Amino acid sequence: MIEILLFLLILLLVALISRKIDNLPLSPQMIFIFAGIITGWFFTGVVDIREPPLSNIVLLIAEIALVLVLFTDASRVKLEDLKTNHLPRRLLSIGLISTLALGISLAALIFTNLSFWEAAIIGVVLAPTDAALGQIVVKNKKIPEKIREALEVESGLNDGLAVPFLLLFISLGLAEEFFSPAGYFIEIALAQIGLGALVGIMVGFTGSKLVVTSQSRGWINREYQRIAYLALAILSFILADEIGGSGFIAAFVGGLTTGYVTRDAGKALLDFAEAEGQFLNLTVFYILGIIIAGLISFITLEIIFYAVLSLTVIRMVPVVLSLMGSEVSWESALFMGWFGPRGLASIVLAFIALESVESFPGQDTFILAVFITVLFSVVAHGITALPLSRRYVEKIRGKP
Repeated sequence: MIEILLFLLILLLVALISRKIDNLPLSPQMIFIFAGIITGWFFTGVVDIREPPLSNIVLLIAEIALVLVLFTDASRVKLEDLKTNHLPRRLLSIGLISTLALGISLAALIFTNLSFWEAAIIGVVLAPTDAALGQIVVKNKKIPEKIREALEVESGLNDGLAVPFLLLFISLGLAEEFFSPAGYFIEIALAQIGLGALVGIMVGFTGSKLVVTSQSRGWINREYQRIAYLALAILSFILADEIGGSGFIAAFVGGLTTGYVTRDAGKALLDFAEAEGQFLNLTVFYILGIIIAGLISFITLEIIFYAVLSLTVIRMVPVVLSLMGSEVSWESALFMGWFGPRGLASIVLAFIALESVESFPGQDTFILAVFITVLFSVVAHGITALPLSRRYVEKIRGKP
């Protein structure tokens, strides 16, 4: 009970000084993850995240938080601009595949005690970027819109695109005989991406049309309009997941469609969902801090080395490669490469992996590698977001 009390007190304090925090090299996620570490260290002690109900509860909260973030972020993206902005396509094709290849290869080299599939799921889980941790950057209007838009779309879709790879490597590890990995992968990938996008479009379009119609006839008030959008976000996720598609892709595409359909519907769009998403997001990072408190004594140099590589070489080299030949400057490429934080998406994928595989030999290394990388990312990107954004804006000022 003391953990809940401390969380609520810190939440109140952060809310009271939130405008001040916005102007500091500090993020709310950083505050809550360290609050969780302190709480875990002094009160909770070691917790086993592999045992239900804790694993189920954390996964549920993290999934809903991620869905709300993806949906609300996507609703702000202008579909018209994506037709001319080719950067998201580069990041989600060359960039993502290179990140997966590099992350898996280095995990296999560094963690010699792991089998290939165990190293592979580390690389896959740490490939997606976090939309919530990147908010300081994507909401900074001084940064060119195409850069912000590319980072936002990338973080919205790369977690869903990583899921087929995760399922493939989990299946490789579980199966005694695996007859057709290529065919299996193609089938899963098409189902995850295609069905996820289809559900997102259908739910976003139909639901948004109903909301707009209800609004035009005076049947809905502002509060319930926001609740309706919240329901659409979660509905997209659940429906896609039930039929074998990616719920995360569905949530992002649903948000894109909703933003397009309701672009003339006024300013009431998704305020409620944003607040709920942020609350759940901070809850996840607080719980993660409590979990990390019990892992600190087990951290090795290999874990630290891989975490640093994950945030630098494994992220930045693929981004730079994917942007070569485009009109993007070196300053912009390096800026986009650095601001690929690991956070909520990696936490969700990690719990999906732990839920899918009851126990495997490299489980402890997997948990440490993922959660310590997220911790490093929260700190590094939280500290650097404001100063590096300002420096970047100054560098590109006056450049075409």
